Amino acid sequence: MDVVNPTPQDLQRKLYFLVEQLQHMASELPPKYQMRLPYELLSGLANSLLNDTIFEIVKGLMEIQHVTEKHLFQQRLQLLNQQKIEVQEALSNLHDEEKCITAKMILQKKHKEELRQTDMKLVLQLDQKVSDQQGILEKAGVPGFYVTNNPTEIQVQMRLCDFIIRLSKMEIPC
Repeated sequence: MDVVNPTPQDLQRKLYFLVEQLQHMASELPPKYQMRLPYELLSGLANSLLNDTIFEIVKGLMEIQHVTEKHLFQQRLQLLNQQKIEVQEALSNLHDEEKCITAKMILQKKHKEELRQTDMKLVLQLDQKVSDQQGILEKAGVPGFYVTNNPTEIQVQMRLCDFIIRLSKMEIPC
């Protein structure tokens, strides 16, 4: 069997295997997601996976996602640490207990708002990352992917990505 140029029979066997695996994975999902994954979509996804490029794209996007999440988490931790230091410095300069309590309350209110704003910025960055990923997969021709902010559709796309990752770890016949 020539690995570089698989025969039409090899591709057919691989396609059947991929469709079968995708149908099995989809059948394990809650019904509200199963109904959004018709045979045509799964078959089209299997067809796009005949070329290993899609596996590589999804793996790359997953790695970028993990790095981004770690980076954003570090930014949040850094803010919390800065806030803690600010409280310690403010309280160390005050010796009156009443002034300490007042200063602490003022700082807590300020810090709560800072954290809320930071969290909103982080969520917007994650949302943008999701849109970027959707656009990349859509341009790559992966069925089921398009830019959307509909939470249910995003959940379906996340499950499709999970299927692709799981399939990439399987021994797929040629």
